[in-house]
Amino acid sequence: MRRLALVLVLVALGGTAWTFWDLYRPYRGYSGDQFVLIEPGTNALGAANLLVERGVLAHRWPFLFRYWLGRARHRLKAGEYLFARPLRPLDVYRKLILGDVFLHTVVIPEGSDRFDMARILHQQLGLNPEEFLRTTEQTSAIRDLDPKAPSLEGYLFPDTYRFPRGVTCAGVVEAMLARFRQVWATRITNGLQPPAEKLHDVITLASLVEKETPVPQERPVVAGVFLNRLEKGMALQCDPTVIYAARLNRRPIGPITEDDLEFDSLFNTYRYAGLPPGPIASPGEVAIRAALEPAAVDYLYFVSNNRGGHLFSRNLAEHQRNVARYRREVAALRRVTAGEAKNSSSLAGQRGKSDATFSLKSRAQSQEQETAHPRSLPGTAAPVRRKSGNSGHPGRTPAPSRE
Repeated sequence: MRRLALVLVLVALGGTAWTFWDLYRPYRGYSGDQFVLIEPGTNALGAANLLVERGVLAHRWPFLFRYWLGRARHRLKAGEYLFARPLRPLDVYRKLILGDVFLHTVVIPEGSDRFDMARILHQQLGLNPEEFLRTTEQTSAIRDLDPKAPSLEGYLFPDTYRFPRGVTCAGVVEAMLARFRQVWATRITNGLQPPAEKLHDVITLASLVEKETPVPQERPVVAGVFLNRLEKGMALQCDPTVIYAARLNRRPIGPITEDDLEFDSLFNTYRYAGLPPGPIASPGEVAIRAALEPAAVDYLYFVSNNRGGHLFSRNLAEHQRNVARYRREVAALRRVTAGEAKNSSSLAGQRGKSDATFSLKSRAQSQEQETAHPRSLPGTAAPVRRKSGNSGHPGRTPAPSRE
């Protein structure tokens, strides 16, 4: 009996020593990066088996031994975990106890609307687009900021976010609203909260500015143009509002047609005077600042300068000269690209030249589409039926879209 007891003691000591040795021994039984998804409700044994199967652990016993020692205080957390280097079972245990889950980077560009976000989040996180859109229609979370907001549009701040797998639509929306509040309070207003009525108009105007020009230096000027038109009772005639009205009503829209300009929506600034009922996209910090501090200009119109920016004018005659200049430049560019494409096509057997031809043809087609149906900028639309209070407006003249 003594001998048997001694053997059992030696075996126990040996097993304990081996357990501690293995607990502190780094191991990696996989190549590259290994993602392991611990589903909610998975117990320690199930997690250990999965980690062994994926090559994260060599043996399950040391991991389970450490878990059982601390099970009264610690619980394994569900989630998606990334393993990219050899880890000790002790480190794996700590990773799952801390919930150090892998976070997916999601970029929401400035000027994205809720429909863009729904698509991005579906592609990158697998979120249900319809559920996201329904969530963003609940305005209770921003009622203190903007009681008039028809949706959360404009308040879902465009930024780079990191979300874990399994995050809900509500969780994403909460993070984006929190980011807006942080930027608004600390980087824009420095804690000075303007009246809710002003915030509503500022974010709405900023969203129009964001969609109209990609040039940061132009944004205060564009904001000034819109405010000048508002003061004169002129329709804003902002094409992005027409596009947004179509998206709200789930209407497909390509190049804007006269029927689109006639579409009856409060967001259609060709039919209704003043700002739309709310933002049409999420403006970035620069656009918000432009809406808060617009440039003191006397411009009423603007048109593309064919170099990424715009030409601004004070009256219709000046604007029409700028439009004529734009048309000439577009026509010249189309001739040049057509000629280059013709010359390049003779070398189509060479891959690099073929790529150049494709690029040139694409540029020509893009310019042709813009001229066939160019974007109308403030004050440049054809006559459409107006609501009372809106002033008359000049005939429509073309300007290209940056959409």
